[in-house]
Amino acid sequence: MSLESVYPRLPLPLQNLACSFAGWQRARARFTPHFHRTLAAWLASGRSSNEALRRIQYERLRRAVDRARRFVPFYRDLDLPAAPPVEDPEEGIARLLSELPVLEKATYRDDPERFLASDLSKDRLLKGKTSGTTGTALPLWYTPEAVAEEYAAVWRLRRWQGIDLYDPSFTFGGQMLVPLTQSRPPYWRRNAWGRQTLFSLYHMTEENLPAYVDAMHRLPAVYVQGYPSSLHLLGRAMLEAGRPLPAGKLKAVLPSSESLLAFHRKVIEAAFSAPIFDRYGTSELVVSMTGCEEGRLHVDMEFGVVEVEVEEETPEWVRGPLLVSGLGNDAMGLLRYRIGDVGTRSKQPCGCGRPGEVFLDVDGRIEDYVVTPDGRWIGRLDHIFKEQLDVAEAQILQETAEAIEVRVVPRSSFDERTEEALLKEIRARLGEAIRIDLRRVDAIPREANGKFRAVKSAIGRADR
Repeated sequence: MSLESVYPRLPLPLQNLACSFAGWQRARARFTPHFHRTLAAWLASGRSSNEALRRIQYERLRRAVDRARRFVPFYRDLDLPAAPPVEDPEEGIARLLSELPVLEKATYRDDPERFLASDLSKDRLLKGKTSGTTGTALPLWYTPEAVAEEYAAVWRLRRWQGIDLYDPSFTFGGQMLVPLTQSRPPYWRRNAWGRQTLFSLYHMTEENLPAYVDAMHRLPAVYVQGYPSSLHLLGRAMLEAGRPLPAGKLKAVLPSSESLLAFHRKVIEAAFSAPIFDRYGTSELVVSMTGCEEGRLHVDMEFGVVEVEVEEETPEWVRGPLLVSGLGNDAMGLLRYRIGDVGTRSKQPCGCGRPGEVFLDVDGRIEDYVVTPDGRWIGRLDHIFKEQLDVAEAQILQETAEAIEVRVVPRSSFDERTEEALLKEIRARLGEAIRIDLRRVDAIPREANGKFRAVKSAIGRADR
């Protein structure tokens, strides 16, 4: 019997114990000696100078390209020349990148193991998957050091806001923490190890939201993190009830995993009475950008290189699709990887005074909500597809609260067992009352701007 099937049957204290144990496991994997060394170094480099950051970026890129050339089958087959050192790091970066082809996701999807480094034993690698925003969950591999470095980038931002590692926090993520059958609060669970209160996204009905608002005021927290769609729902409820948090309770709001839209920011900052510091990152661990008090996104240049394929340009900015090159994951070579998002890079320094490259915006995930018959608004449903490697793409469509249509582009391995597993994942999040029509299709059309929308709802529009 799996933990997933046992957990919902446990009494509340044991569910909290399970969450605390999972929190301890995550902390042990993330906050390693390499994490602490990297965080200390990056706290210093992040406030240094453009020249110092570019030098670090060049040396790390040079190492990443050399590893790819020697150990990653895809790049080894290209017979890339060894890159000689140069004095000017900006010139060196340009020369290194010019030798590399643009890497499309389809190329990676066709044969992921061609990007896996041959000099590392799989026994020491961590296995992951992309988040499956389009239903295309791709297998990934990481070294423990790469995971630690991503969290160093995250925690550098938090430390700059005066947040310490084990300060109490609120989290609104996609975990199935509270059984859907539960009809009374608490709609949250406790990770005592990390001093973290984890809220369910799947119980946020109009009737239940007052309990969430009460918890916001009553429970301890220094910061809140989570999906903008869920924070926005709760923020609206707090403002409509006339119960925004008092100024000073929280040091920061840290959205993740979805695009933060302008109407999200306005409501969330008003309701939580704290500044928002956005972040852009990916499951592939190839790029990280962290927000500042000016509402801009700064490239964590020690972590990756970001190029813009220019489609629009003014004297102030350039805009276009992003090509990203990861610098810290020895397990894989993903260089000049077309990540699928579009960004606007400023040509001017940021008013916050932080050095390095700065983006005005990045257009990533913008999804509607699914609205259930009992009035729950569920955002960010890519977790449904994260384990579905037999699905090439998928999209959820909704016209009424009574039903959804799930369009699936199947791989050749897709069968009845896959379909049953997919329906089970959907039911686990949306419940039994909603009708699910699963339809196999050859392709899913893109929007006029070429972007893919994983959820399209006539009644749960993201811009409400």
